[in-house]
Amino acid sequence: MSVFQLSYDLGFPPPYLSEPNGLLCVGGDLSSKRLLLAYANGIFPWYSDDEPILWWSPDPRLVIYPGKIKISKSLKKKLKKNYFKITMDTAFKDVIHACADSRTQKNEETWLLEEMINAYIELYDQGFAHSVECWKGKELAGGLYGISLGRCFFGESMFSYISDASKVALVSLSDYLFNLDFDLIDCQVTSKHLISMGGLEIPRKEFLSILKLSLQKPGIIKKWTY
Repeated sequence: MSVFQLSYDLGFPPPYLSEPNGLLCVGGDLSSKRLLLAYANGIFPWYSDDEPILWWSPDPRLVIYPGKIKISKSLKKKLKKNYFKITMDTAFKDVIHACADSRTQKNEETWLLEEMINAYIELYDQGFAHSVECWKGKELAGGLYGISLGRCFFGESMFSYISDASKVALVSLSDYLFNLDFDLIDCQVTSKHLISMGGLEIPRKEFLSILKLSLQKPGIIKKWTY
């Protein structure tokens, strides 16, 4: 197989044509229309500043089913004590910049380049991207952001300045989506951290089947409140 080269015309090759590592195609742009089309087809962008735009659709796919998240005993204590205050869509720009900064501060590579950040801010302004903020007093302690289409949430990135803050944000998101009858949280790629919280690897074919049905349900295209 070979990686597909995108033009500026909208469209993607079928996900099953991706490379074994999940890479499907390169090129195109980060317009809102292309990003929404990508997510609707189980595809997402992920690349570094020395690379062209890379589009991925890995197999298997890591997901969390809302309402089935795993919570450790220590995390349950923090949740019961309301150790953090949770909000949604009140500091999207701060969250996405913190997701990028938390990696660069550790001298780790980040895919959240300025053009990526601007693209997701535009989706936030349109009501498709959302953030979960975790506060300790007046300080932003952690959070996450992602895209919502139909009844599927595509998690993009998370960060913590205080221990467990991103975990609390994820648990809060899971509860919120469960109450709205969301089908799944797409975690994209496998990590031990997400596996420990209930992440499951499912075949891409199964993921795409769930996504197809989820997209037939009405989306919540507005700012979320918690």
